[in-house]
Amino acid sequence: MKKRLMTPGPTPVPEETLLELARPVFYHRSSEFHKIMGEVLADLQTVFCTTNPVLPLTCSGTGALEAALVNTVPAAGKVICLSAGRFGERWQHICAAFGIEPLVVSVPYGQAVQPEQLKRALAEHPDAIAVCSTLSETSTGVGHDIEAFGKIVAKTGALLLVDAISGLGAMDCRTDAWNIDICCAGSQKALMMPPGLAFLSASDKAWKVVGNLPSPRSFYFDLKKARAKWEVNDTPFTPAHTLLRAMRVSLKKIVTEGMENIWARQARHAAAARAGFQAMGLAIFPSPPNNALTVVKVPADIDSGALLEKLEKHYGIKLANGQGTLKGRIFRLGHMGYIDQFDILAALSGVELVLHEMGFPLELGKSLAAAQKMLGS
Repeated sequence: MKKRLMTPGPTPVPEETLLELARPVFYHRSSEFHKIMGEVLADLQTVFCTTNPVLPLTCSGTGALEAALVNTVPAAGKVICLSAGRFGERWQHICAAFGIEPLVVSVPYGQAVQPEQLKRALAEHPDAIAVCSTLSETSTGVGHDIEAFGKIVAKTGALLLVDAISGLGAMDCRTDAWNIDICCAGSQKALMMPPGLAFLSASDKAWKVVGNLPSPRSFYFDLKKARAKWEVNDTPFTPAHTLLRAMRVSLKKIVTEGMENIWARQARHAAAARAGFQAMGLAIFPSPPNNALTVVKVPADIDSGALLEKLEKHYGIKLANGQGTLKGRIFRLGHMGYIDQFDILAALSGVELVLHEMGFPLELGKSLAAAQKMLGS
């Protein structure tokens, strides 16, 4: 049975990238590594849609979020956290760990924070040093209007920090044009790599704040050290250099296809997935949904965990359950990165067959017809 990994991270990795990971380990303080790093850093700027430095960090995406906060906000500083799910809540937890005061603007799971809510929060807290948001809220599938957030925050002295871990490379994200001051991503989502690398871009506005912070609040995540080494295609500490060598391969695929083309393809795949599930009689959970993943409500008498267990056991398709209070109530299909239209159709077919086996009334094949109409349009 062929296994299909279609969770919203980690995601499948192209064969040529996997082969690169099988090559012998080499020395990281070498001209070979500096050449590789130079290519990776240049391609990352293309993917991030920025002319600013994109710093590589050896950690998960959470490490990049921590680096963003500890390098810009002093202890007892105030940060507006826009929360629409568990990953919006993660910003709050990082704040708490470093004595930063989170000013929370939250909405129910499945909804998005609105620009007007951000405007009110900034008016009520003009001393906020930063605004933290998610591009793609992976726990619910909702997408945020980061472009609108950027226009609002740019008129203030605050910084806009964006968790784009599951969104970058899967949905429209224009770091410079949207006034994103710090944009964070991880390797294991749309960038088609295993976990282990994170990336962070910072604007001139952000670098001024970093430079004015009295002293670094982290040794390992000191962005000034990372920026100095970025200038010479290097890192301040031992990098995951074999991952970076493989990252070069995946980035070349991304840059060759082009960001606009990728965004259009991802939108088409997302539309097909949503149409397919709705044709089964299932409801899409978030509003508005984003194009990195599709999150679906299960019928009240079906547990999503049981459905997903059968789906993996009988058909080899791995989707993700809900988290926290959503566990058992939803499932999440990731279609970012190295996922094509036939993976989408396979996932729809598998879910349809399992629901049929579980006694849910539906017309077999109807979801595939609906999805194919979207894919062919």
